[in-house]
Amino acid sequence: MNDDIATTPFGGGRMVARQFLRRKQVTEAQAKLAETKRPGAGADKWQLLRALTEAKSAYGLSDRSIAVLEALLSFHPERLLDGSKPLIVFPSNQQLSLRARGMSPATIRRHIATLVEAGLIFRRDSPNGKRYCRRDAHGAPQDMFGFDLAPLGLAADAIHAQAERIRGEERRRQGLRGEVTLHLRDIAKLLQAALNEGRAGDWEHFEARLEALSGRVGRNATIEALTERRDGLLRLRAELENAYVETISAAELSASVHQFEHHIQNPESDQTHESAMKIREEIDQTATDDAGEKAEAAGKQSRETISLSRILTACPQIADYSRNGIGNWADFMGAVVLVRAMLRISPAAWNTACAAMGEIQAAIAVAAILERAEHIRAPGGYLRALASKALSGKFALGPVLRALEQSGERRHCEPARAV
Repeated sequence: MNDDIATTPFGGGRMVARQFLRRKQVTEAQAKLAETKRPGAGADKWQLLRALTEAKSAYGLSDRSIAVLEALLSFHPERLLDGSKPLIVFPSNQQLSLRARGMSPATIRRHIATLVEAGLIFRRDSPNGKRYCRRDAHGAPQDMFGFDLAPLGLAADAIHAQAERIRGEERRRQGLRGEVTLHLRDIAKLLQAALNEGRAGDWEHFEARLEALSGRVGRNATIEALTERRDGLLRLRAELENAYVETISAAELSASVHQFEHHIQNPESDQTHESAMKIREEIDQTATDDAGEKAEAAGKQSRETISLSRILTACPQIADYSRNGIGNWADFMGAVVLVRAMLRISPAAWNTACAAMGEIQAAIAVAAILERAEHIRAPGGYLRALASKALSGKFALGPVLRALEQSGERRHCEPARAV
């Protein structure tokens, strides 16, 4: 059998020395493994291949190198790789090319050299440089020459560890990407709210800093680059929130229901009461239309006391809008001011809700809306719809919080998605 793939010379003397040293190390490792080997021990070759695919950058491999290794593994009849003994496969060039999806012999030879250099396979060459198996009189394999997969089995633990490390880095990278995206969104919303409300401040300076930190996050962005951008956005967000809060008067934070009465007569220009009612019909999944529950909710509206700790459990996202955490009602109300701005809930919608259900309950409703913001098309119109239901005794916060609590429990109980 002509074997131009297997008989490629090692190269210079330094490379030959590396190969002999590695072979000696593998032989010693195999002997040690054989002494402590458990029955049925070994690495699942396909699981190992998947792990190596994830960790290929750590071994200097390309997708095509992985494809060649997959082809070689397909010639090994057993699923488990027992690294304590030689695992030699001896496919012909034609068979190997077919299983490597038609890859040319020259290309296969190059990727086999890469796998050898990575220490994942060995060449076990015959005296004439061909790949074959010599069998005894009973047909059992006696001498085999070809590619030895034992080093791959010996490296199984290290490969799985590398794959787990890379998965961890990818999870961290994705988490940083998410943080960057959220900070960009929230900063832009708060900045737009400050401009729309005509608040005093150097908002152009903040716009310029936001533009410098914006832009597409590259697919191959490093953890260091993502962390640097995230930290820059965190600093910008903190400064912007401080600047916005400084423009808020005490009256805005603690105004009474009577102070809102004038605004009740002024409908929002961008969202009429009728359209808000239509939105409520589409997306209101927390309040029920059952007559019996309406009566119960109306009774609870006036007598149910809701603790701050319960609100923070049901609506954990509100804490993201308080720099030093939420330890009391004043912290909670201060965070709600920022959330109202970022959700673009107009003063008119907020004032209407305060008049209908009281300032504290309106603030709790805003925190609940924040938890479901991705499902709510117009938060201001939604808050108006809740205020309308509260006025008619058809809305109470208890059922809303219970629904959010149950949703949070389900999320915590769901199994983690496979990476």
